[in-house]
Amino acid sequence: MITIENAKNLHGDRVNIHISSEKNLHINAEGLLAFPGLIDPHVHFRTPGLEYKENWSTAAIAAISGGYTTVFDMPNTIPPTVSAELLQEKKFIIQSQLQAVNIPLRYHLFFGADKAHFSEIYKVREEVIGIKVFMGCSTGNLVIDDDESLHAVFAIAASQNLIVAVHAEDEKRLDVRKKQYNPKNYADHSFIRDEETARLAVLKAIHLAKIYRVKLYILHVSTHAEIELISKAKADGLAVYAETTPHHLFLNEAAYPLLLGKAVVNPPLRKIVEQSHLFQAIADGVIDTIGSDHAPHTIAEKEKPYPSCPSGMPGIETTLPLLLTAYHQEKISLEKIHSLTVTRAEEIFGLTRNEDIILIDLHKKATVTSKALKTKCAWSSFENWELQGWPVYTIIQGQCFNLSEL
Repeated sequence: MITIENAKNLHGDRVNIHISSEKNLHINAEGLLAFPGLIDPHVHFRTPGLEYKENWSTAAIAAISGGYTTVFDMPNTIPPTVSAELLQEKKFIIQSQLQAVNIPLRYHLFFGADKAHFSEIYKVREEVIGIKVFMGCSTGNLVIDDDESLHAVFAIAASQNLIVAVHAEDEKRLDVRKKQYNPKNYADHSFIRDEETARLAVLKAIHLAKIYRVKLYILHVSTHAEIELISKAKADGLAVYAETTPHHLFLNEAAYPLLLGKAVVNPPLRKIVEQSHLFQAIADGVIDTIGSDHAPHTIAEKEKPYPSCPSGMPGIETTLPLLLTAYHQEKISLEKIHSLTVTRAEEIFGLTRNEDIILIDLHKKATVTSKALKTKCAWSSFENWELQGWPVYTIIQGQCFNLSEL
């Protein structure tokens, strides 16, 4: 049994917590905040085929360091997860990598929508958290860019009662803008993949969700235009849900001169005004969750000139401290952080609450440094940011990790 004494809950009440465990452990949590283990509904842990960037051994350590005990992994690996056989192979590799570090990280997998493998979706309905649809190109070759295929995916999802998670960027507009302009600078990334590219894709995805009565989960929302469409869809009674990311909340186009390739993500960083729109959408309940979109690449890859550098940045270790720092700045409440990182994901994806607990030191200040990170890629776009509020213990499936000892 793990016994936690003198912790505080969200309401400021002092609580004692007992967690089933094979070990007997007592923690005096005086001054610490008790939170359920966090859920990250959007990670790219790079297994299989891209383990030189990250694997589940290193990612699991990074996850619990950030307070996350459950993650949803994306299918754009090598090979992509687009068949029942590949799904089983991926699970086997994941389990072996988790066992190597003895971290019982909870996980679910998204299944990739691929034009040549639609029939495979019927085989995996009980084994995946949802179907991932890339409406615009991103890392990997998974893209569904024609209306006939999009209709097919939504129809299958409806028949199998599966949620559809969309990377909402319009591929046709991306193609046009890439041909019209000759991008040479990292900042051109935000110009090529503009706000209208996102708006068009979200509009189409919501239209399909309405036709097929499918639960739609819109990933990494980054613009006011998307927020308006999603808000209307919710008001119309559609099962449409929205996720945003820490980098869209806390970074903007002004980051390009400093971060260079490290600022390149899909969808791209936006104008500073969009950050206030995102925080307002969180307050209004239009945005449901926050996904780190943890997408590590090596420093050498990110230092390549644009457009050769890949899109994506790590983030699972810094998401909670960023949110807690925003709490100290009175931009967001602890209750809303709890909703974004735990309860809404449970509700949307039908997860059962578990016994996982994290203990948070709301007063702890620490500077983000590459040396301290656990992710294999060993860099952060928030390098040198001083953040206030860090998890100090993560208890997952009866195992307790003192994060200072990792």
